[in-house]
Amino acid sequence: MRITNISFERLDLKLSDPYTIAYETIDRTSNFILKIETDGRIVGYGCAAPDPVVTNESPGDVTDAIKNIIIPYLRGKDPFTYALLLLELKELLGKRSSALAMVDMALFDLMSKKAEVPLYKFLGGFRTHIATSITIGIMGLDETLSYASEFVKQGFTILKIKGGSNLEEDIAKMRMIHERYPNIELRFDGNQGYSVKESVDFVKATAAIGIEIFEQPTKIEAEERLGEVTGQVSIPVMADESLKTLTDAFRLAQNERVDMVNIKLQKVGGIWVGMHINSVAKAAKLDAMVGCIDECGLGIAAGLHFALSRPNIVYADLDGHLDIIDDPYHSIFRLEKGILYPTEEYGLGYSETNF
Repeated sequence: MRITNISFERLDLKLSDPYTIAYETIDRTSNFILKIETDGRIVGYGCAAPDPVVTNESPGDVTDAIKNIIIPYLRGKDPFTYALLLLELKELLGKRSSALAMVDMALFDLMSKKAEVPLYKFLGGFRTHIATSITIGIMGLDETLSYASEFVKQGFTILKIKGGSNLEEDIAKMRMIHERYPNIELRFDGNQGYSVKESVDFVKATAAIGIEIFEQPTKIEAEERLGEVTGQVSIPVMADESLKTLTDAFRLAQNERVDMVNIKLQKVGGIWVGMHINSVAKAAKLDAMVGCIDECGLGIAAGLHFALSRPNIVYADLDGHLDIIDDPYHSIFRLEKGILYPTEEYGLGYSETNF
């Protein structure tokens, strides 16, 4: 099988509910859809969601990468030599991780379609579904409680609350949500907003709640502080922004700075790298979660299939598509009462003949 044609589409997507994190407010996202055609008439699709902070790219960077690097490089190649293709493209693309992830997804989509199985089975098929958290951004107490109420009504059993701007408000929110919904699992994302002392104070003040995960409370520029938090608190501390490469995973594990890692395919460069990072995590006895950024359903589907394929990935935060207006790929998996299920369509579940 050889690649005969590569094309792409840029989607500029609005969010129904703009949200605030510790360092910005977000109301739209740009996604790119890569289409790889082959002489065997099998077509693979991949998604890039560039973000200047998370993936070190602008939409212009991805457009340039597709036109000047990806298309010329991939034409005529055998997609089953993906290890070679992705290694060489990594050298050509540099730090443009979502562009690499887009190619990675499309290649795995092609191969699993050729094998005539859903991608999660092609990758290992460990489980058939996984619960996801749904995120509440930084907002006032009343608005936070309103969103929590709506999500609980929709059947979600895991809420992730973003904070990091005001310690006392964050503590009050977590206590109030737990009081109203004592059976809901709660996760907290500090978004690099806390000092070590504030992180420890937050955990002490919310100890009775039983917070499941404490995500990236301190800044990435001083990584040793993350380790200081991990050493002083009783709940799992997870690296997010601190983890962008396989080297980051090894360093975090070697220095025992975290208990968990958040593997976002757009951030690390795709499924192939994600599998290596996950292996490092498993060897170091670190739990793994598959997360996301503002991705359409195609990108979320890739994260879902990856999460379902590995035994030690027991957590998911795959809700980035839910606020996207007019997502063309919303139906290539199912979300029922907070649980994600893939379809049994081949690959990622998308083909133009099915839509």
